[in-house]
Amino acid sequence: MINIPRWQHILTAVICLLGVAFAVPNLFSEAALSRVPGWLPNRSIQLGLDLQGGSHLLLEVDVQAVVRERLESLLDEVRAALRAKRIGYQNLGVTPQGVTFTVRDAGEAASVREALRDILGSGAMGQGPDVVLKSEGDLSTLTLSEAAIALRKRAAVEQSLEIVRRRIDETGTREPTVQIQGDDRILVQLPGVDDPERIKRLLGKTAKLNFRLVDPTVPVVEALAGRVPPGSELLESDERGGGLPQHYVVRKRVYVSGDQLVDAQPSFQQAQVVVSFRFDSVGARRFGDTTKDNVNQLLAIVLDGRVISAPRIREPILGGSGIISGSFTVQSATDLALLLRAGALPAPLKIIEERSVGPSLGADSIAAGQVASLIGLILVVGFIVVYYGLFGVTSVVALLVNLVLLIGALTALGATLTLPGVAGIVLTMGMAVDANVLIFERMREEVRLGKTPLAAIDAGYRRAFATILDSNLTTLFAGIFLFQFGSGPVRGFAVTLSLGIVTSMFTAIMISRILIVWWLRRYRPQVLPI
Repeated sequence: MINIPRWQHILTAVICLLGVAFAVPNLFSEAALSRVPGWLPNRSIQLGLDLQGGSHLLLEVDVQAVVRERLESLLDEVRAALRAKRIGYQNLGVTPQGVTFTVRDAGEAASVREALRDILGSGAMGQGPDVVLKSEGDLSTLTLSEAAIALRKRAAVEQSLEIVRRRIDETGTREPTVQIQGDDRILVQLPGVDDPERIKRLLGKTAKLNFRLVDPTVPVVEALAGRVPPGSELLESDERGGGLPQHYVVRKRVYVSGDQLVDAQPSFQQAQVVVSFRFDSVGARRFGDTTKDNVNQLLAIVLDGRVISAPRIREPILGGSGIISGSFTVQSATDLALLLRAGALPAPLKIIEERSVGPSLGADSIAAGQVASLIGLILVVGFIVVYYGLFGVTSVVALLVNLVLLIGALTALGATLTLPGVAGIVLTMGMAVDANVLIFERMREEVRLGKTPLAAIDAGYRRAFATILDSNLTTLFAGIFLFQFGSGPVRGFAVTLSLGIVTSMFTAIMISRILIVWWLRRYRPQVLPI
């Protein structure tokens, strides 16, 4: 163990230099780092919410809205299927139990199942049919199976997580935390966010965009009186007339949906702020067909159940792109374009918990962490130097190198440092000398057995290595499992603990060994100062 190959010296030097290179940027401000060339390390450690301040939001996905939406679409399917088979029905509607209707002619009740065969035949990933039909006399009820409901709820939460992450990334927030918590909740932590209200507005909008035709057969006055024909609905508009919101009678059929958008950007047209959009190939074809077949009709652009605008189709729009005009400011147009690019949420989100962490509290936490680290460092250094003398000094050097390597590794990996992460660093500093303690105690035993200094040092490193490896691997596995299965603060602690174990093993075995071997060959002592 005392014959160290040249390549190990070179590798150790390279690793130490890289650690210093990545750790040094943490000593400078963001303004100074912005002037550093891109090919040099120019990033500092990202601070978490508890250290930097910011916003903490807990969102709840309204999974019941997904079920209601599926039942609404099921109602349309049932209506179409019964009409196709010419089966008379009445009282068709959605109830808490499902989609219900009664058959006018009791003799046709037996034909209902055959008419709805295609609807009842679909299944959820091999777990049986999605839709179950129950008939009692002339009353029929279609309900969603438990497997189908569970599948849709889980898919809604996972899709909501991805879209929330996209929306936050679009705002440029650095190192956000977005993860599922429980069955139907999403945790969002935004370090350094100085405008949480804007983030809440962006996350609170479902952003379901669709293009529908205005129904010209029904005056708005009659619709406001409750006379809305089947297949149409009355929607409020963002446009205002005489200070009051306008309304449109809009057909329920969706000709083109926002799912087919591939890009949306704020822009200007004739000194007016608008949002330009572009469809994919399928959406462009549908949009072109819709505008070609409905020239001179009003096309309602509906976002989350409100009509943004309803321009008249002057001519076919065949290029697959267009604009959305309205009473937009630059900020509102930018936010709308962001929402459209990120996609629509499958269900509404409700903020059930909100906390703000001020920068002053984060600064206090950092100061407390620095004090704890300094006290821990002083105590460890004092003990190891007093107890092991010169060899203890080599451990102190290895400990300082370990701290630099740990900070460099956190910076290079882009890890987020949290308050529990600071606790992991303090713990790592205390554990970093454990390997050296095992090695030095083994050297003492070898000296008591009458070994020469050279043989004692060689045996100390060689025989203690297996014990060091075993003890550190078990702790490393625990850190990996904490990171894999933990969340939030637990993961922050696991990151620094795991990285600290790796760096402390390297410094204890390589740095201190190189220093001791160098001292041994230079002075050739007759007695070990240990």
